[in-house]
Amino acid sequence: MRQNPAIHAEIADVADKPRTQWLPDDIRRDRWGFVVTGTDLMAGGRPPDSWPLQRPPMLLESSLPGVFAVGDVRCGSVKRVASAVGEGSVAIRLIHDYLRGD
Repeated sequence: MRQNPAIHAEIADVADKPRTQWLPDDIRRDRWGFVVTGTDLMAGGRPPDSWPLQRPPMLLESSLPGVFAVGDVRCGSVKRVASAVGEGSVAIRLIHDYLRGD
């Protein structure tokens, strides 16, 4: 009878704390310090009272217009490198849209 060897795995989470304390208070964070972005900023389908623009926050945009958060620092992210890279590429497009005034 063939036996399968035991498989052992260890996952090291080196970024378990977002380390966002250096950000200005205008950038909303959850109770753990992760940056709240996009539709997560919306309450009842409306942006926060402090939101100064006519449009709602873009995907990945923080509560401070033009400031975007991706990867492990973002509230609700998958906390994986590949996801962070993908979010980063999306953020580049959103930054271009923001700078164009879209």
